[in-house]
Amino acid sequence: MASKRFILGWPIEREGLASRFSDRAQQLIASPQAMGNYMTYRDAIAILGLDPGQIYRAGRIDLPLDEWSDLGWMCSHIGPPQAAVEAVRNAATAENIGPYSPDLIGPLRDLAAVKKFGRERDEDFEVIGTEGAQAGVAFTVMTLVNPGDEVIITDPGYFHFTPAVILAGGVCKAITLGAHNGYKLDPDEVAQAITPRTKLIVVCDPINPFGTIQTKDELIAIAEIAARAGAFVLDDITHDAHRLDPAAQHYPMTALHKETDTSHVVATFGMSHGYGMAAARIGFLAGHPALMRAALAAKIGLVRLNTNLIAQISTQAALDDEGYIPMSEEIIRRNFRHVEQTVEMTPGLRFPVKPQYGFSAVIDVSGTGVTSQELTISLFKRNVAVYPGDGLGENGATEYMRINFSQPDIRAFERFREALPEAIAEARSGMYRDKIIAFFERAKTDRGRKIAERLRKQPAAA
Repeated sequence: MASKRFILGWPIEREGLASRFSDRAQQLIASPQAMGNYMTYRDAIAILGLDPGQIYRAGRIDLPLDEWSDLGWMCSHIGPPQAAVEAVRNAATAENIGPYSPDLIGPLRDLAAVKKFGRERDEDFEVIGTEGAQAGVAFTVMTLVNPGDEVIITDPGYFHFTPAVILAGGVCKAITLGAHNGYKLDPDEVAQAITPRTKLIVVCDPINPFGTIQTKDELIAIAEIAARAGAFVLDDITHDAHRLDPAAQHYPMTALHKETDTSHVVATFGMSHGYGMAAARIGFLAGHPALMRAALAAKIGLVRLNTNLIAQISTQAALDDEGYIPMSEEIIRRNFRHVEQTVEMTPGLRFPVKPQYGFSAVIDVSGTGVTSQELTISLFKRNVAVYPGDGLGENGATEYMRINFSQPDIRAFERFREALPEAIAEARSGMYRDKIIAFFERAKTDRGRKIAERLRKQPAAA
């Protein structure tokens, strides 16, 4: 009974009541990025016939790290700065719990402006609070995009951009990322994608899932292309906290205001990834005050309330903690070196590109003779959890596997290395293929049918 009532296992209805949903809700449900149309842990649980109640403890949705190598879920397993935890304890008073919260307390607003967005608040630049960067994305899109407007995104790319555009009635126009453009936005390709309907260009920098970054010149060029087209830019800098490549340098677009016009740029950042504070649900949106006032109106219309005051106080402590980022960066670099060695010693695996920032990377598994979905199921059976590429776009949907290398216990990566040979061999047997095909066919989307067809064409094991 527990499994049947498990919320992440609820089916997405296509007929009956769903036929009377709004057009936008129906489009969202049918989207490849809609929950239920791309493969996640809950689908591995169902395919393997496991009981989610035995895996997730007390209704939580995080895998217990004492039992699992969680290399898929995109949160920082390093956890929050100790200063943030202590700030929560000290701030948990009746005076801070009783009243409604402000949008942001003043010191935090100032700190986020300078430390994360690279400039001080003034008559041309302001910061507001959001429920994580994901809410910042949603409020931006709802503020700027009209039905029929085009939004330039990347493929692969972060899964939430497309649903936000659908809910606003917009149309996504994807630029494919690959070796030809260094797995990031090429300004020339952005210029070619511009049409009279273009309203917003999404720059996810560092990009999820590859961890590559745009150069300063590229960012300036994209800002100027958007300005000439009368479009806006959304600069999502969520993964900029940890630098893997010592030679790389990340630039928030908002920090380039002295070199080019950024009045049409909106930037967002959250505390989930860089500071291990996903449950705090706090982030920031920054840009011209007129834009921020409109986004705040959208936020008030959608959710009405602000992020909680205790989370704001703990966030200020986290951003003030000068030792946390170097400490967590050291862990992430160590882990990635281990993953690099694992990829080198496993035939058929390769990195399309190595990350410069963040704590995730893409591994191309196509050389193993199995799809990323088959390997995902086989690894999950061995308590190693990864994400296949079908939630990130069309490009690499069955070839890419995204991994998170933020778990502080090196044994998580040793288990990954140990499990791979046996998992690949089992996946080659094709034993999971029919169930994976059935999953994508149930989605009833064009892309789901395409992925199912790719799986059918997968060569049988020798």
